[in-house]
Amino acid sequence: MDPRPLRILHVVDSLEFGGLERVVTDLAIGQRAEGLGVSVFSIKNAGELGAELEAAGVPVIWGGKQRGADWNTLKKLRAAALGAGVDVVHAHNFMPSYYSAAALFASFRAPALVATCHDMGTRLANRKLRWMFRWSLSRCARVAMVGAQVYDRYLQLNMIQPERSVTVLNGIPVERFGITAQRRRTARAGLGLPEDALVLGTVGRLVALKNQGLILELLPELVSRHPNLYFALVGHGVLAETLKSQAAALGIAERVVFAGERKDVSDLLPAFDVFVLPSLTEGLSIALLEAAATGLAIVASRVGGNPEIVHDRETGLLVAPANGAELAGALSGLIGDPGLRERLGAAAREWVKAHASLAAMRETYNDFYRTALVSRAP
Repeated sequence: MDPRPLRILHVVDSLEFGGLERVVTDLAIGQRAEGLGVSVFSIKNAGELGAELEAAGVPVIWGGKQRGADWNTLKKLRAAALGAGVDVVHAHNFMPSYYSAAALFASFRAPALVATCHDMGTRLANRKLRWMFRWSLSRCARVAMVGAQVYDRYLQLNMIQPERSVTVLNGIPVERFGITAQRRRTARAGLGLPEDALVLGTVGRLVALKNQGLILELLPELVSRHPNLYFALVGHGVLAETLKSQAAALGIAERVVFAGERKDVSDLLPAFDVFVLPSLTEGLSIALLEAAATGLAIVASRVGGNPEIVHDRETGLLVAPANGAELAGALSGLIGDPGLRERLGAAAREWVKAHASLAAMRETYNDFYRTALVSRAP
């Protein structure tokens, strides 16, 4: 048996702030800490998380991809995968998978190629993308899905082979998250929120699929019933100005805090009383795992992997997607019942500690890699 540590090359689209990128960053840093040889290849030269990886001793290789198919990026990836004794190339989602499969194609004694599917594949309605992704997954020794709903979806789309596919739950560093009275005061002060406010909060990109506008629509009625209610959005995206205009038009601009993209989400979550995620689609949401680890009461839409984290009436509340009346009822019920908030939040935190810690994910992926090395795809 080879005594040297396993060497892994993670391949991502970019290292910008996002759930997938956060998971890969935490996974790579954790693997480096346990003695594995780890590096990360970012196809695009974008992402603040690169500095965090390098500070932790994880080398980052920037692909510099331009528009369209970029052969220079492909050559860089091939050199990174074949030139440094890499054992496993781990591709995350669409472009990293087909770039990695192409980079390793027809190479002698290539490393094992594995992939993780991080979402429900809504983009696979594009025929060309679907063909390229299916081809790249067929080249993988093993494929992981981040939840049972994602697994079922890819099986339904005929994208994966069950005998080479598994479910691996995303994991987070649970120890970073939690609420104390001091953390709550500090977070609220940092967001400009009154110390005695009732606060709804959400974290995520400000894009249509996250559906934050639905919360804004409901806020005037909720504020009329709960006069000290505020809503905080952490994240940035193409709909930032649209959502700000919507809040102003509804007359609630003074009750809404747009915090923008933040690196200190674990320090901001204690400001919230209720975490709300009304997405129209999700994989296994990192924002939801972080809210649960903080011990927050959660309301989430019944889509994608959300029901794997939020067990209705046990670790939070689930509502139908895009159903304003149901969402308003769930939010109002939690806002008015501090005992229920506390019970659901405590149960959510215990579930994450048991099932979705970074250590649990890292151990599962180590087994995943070992299996891939002895069952390589032809």
